Parts: sequence; structure tokens; C-alpha cells
Amino acid sequence: MCLAVPGKIVSIDDSVPELRMAKVSFGGVIKDVCVQWLPEAGIGDYIIAHVGMALNKLDEDEAKLTLETFDEWEKFLEEEDQEKSPS
Repeated sequence: MCLAVPGKIVSIDDSVPELRMAKVSFGGVIKDVCVQWLPEAGIGDYIIAHVGMALNKLDEDEAKLTLETFDEWEKFLEEEDQEKSPS
């Protein structure tokens, strides 16, 4: 299964024209992501990234909704694990 994750662009490096890179925050974890295919993406924008490549730009509300859904899944899985663990 493949998963593309929303993140927020915190900086952009245009020093190599053929390879536009960005520092992207994924819940506070900063990763390098290629944004070459998204020339309209700028600092503060949310993007969807998969294996280091930005695939699409998102509006902030959509990105936050997706991140909230991930948080809900995480809580659900933690509760499920606790129910399965012997006391």
C-alpha cells in the first residue's frame, strides 16, 4: 500500500533550476521534498508528498482535515492494541 502524506512547506531551495527542493514539515518532522513538478507551490503551502516527491498542492482546510483523520486512526489503533493486550 502506498500512502501520500500532507505537509507544509517551510522553505524552498531554487539554487538548482532542474531540481527545485523544499523543506516540508510533517507534524514537526522536517524532510526534503522535490517540488519540481509544482512550480506554483510556495512557502506556507500544503502539499501531498510520496517518497520525497510533491504530487499535488492542497488547500489548508483539506490538509488539516486529512491530518486530523490520521490522528483519529492513530488513536483508534492504540485503543485497539490496548484492548488486545492482556492486563
